[in-house]
Amino acid sequence: MSGHSKWHNIQARKGKQDAQRGKIFTKLGREILMAVKAGGPDLASNAKLRDVVAKAKANNMPNDTIDKAIKKASGEGSSAHYDEIVYEGYGPNGVALIVNASTDNKNRTASDVRHAFDKSGGNLGTAGCVSYLFERKGVIVIEKEATKMDEEELMMLAIEAGAEDFQSEGEVYEITTAPEDFSKVREELEKNDITFLEAGIQMVPSTYIKLDEKGAQKMQNLIDRLEDLDDVIEVFHNWEEE
Repeated sequence: MSGHSKWHNIQARKGKQDAQRGKIFTKLGREILMAVKAGGPDLASNAKLRDVVAKAKANNMPNDTIDKAIKKASGEGSSAHYDEIVYEGYGPNGVALIVNASTDNKNRTASDVRHAFDKSGGNLGTAGCVSYLFERKGVIVIEKEATKMDEEELMMLAIEAGAEDFQSEGEVYEITTAPEDFSKVREELEKNDITFLEAGIQMVPSTYIKLDEKGAQKMQNLIDRLEDLDDVIEVFHNWEEE
């Protein structure tokens, strides 16, 4: 990783998550539905569903809520269908953004995403315009205070399980894997009773852009507008937050 400060203020991040808890759970429920529709409700045989459940747990989604979402998605009366769509574009000063969305109405979602970019001084681009600046990686983030393992012990566990990289950064450890190794590494850590602040497949930037105060505010406004859209699941960018 490139030494960015994404995790520098864990309490502020948790506070924001708490404020958006209902919306986050709704979006996670949709991800669970898509995973069940694609591979069935059995966690043992559906690796995608296991990964989504791990992501849900990292966001403090209660187990009974997860179970209900799986049962609802696998029920005979569940006819909901969503398509996954990826949008790419630029924020202030050329910051690159990738927006993952799921929708039952592509025209509505495209319009909403474009409006968010336009309102915040950004530009929605074409497919492939910024994705070359990112690599698809498994990312696992662990709060240091949430594990009894020391740094070296945890690092060895992760590397032996197949992790590509292990970094100690501020209040957290950040573990990076190849996408195909993510589930294996995550499951090995779970066997050792390790909980995650974040766990999922992400688009990790190869380079970062710093912004002045005005640009940073515009960028934050753009991220907030995008994340506030019901159809937007995740937003990735190469803004290096101070």
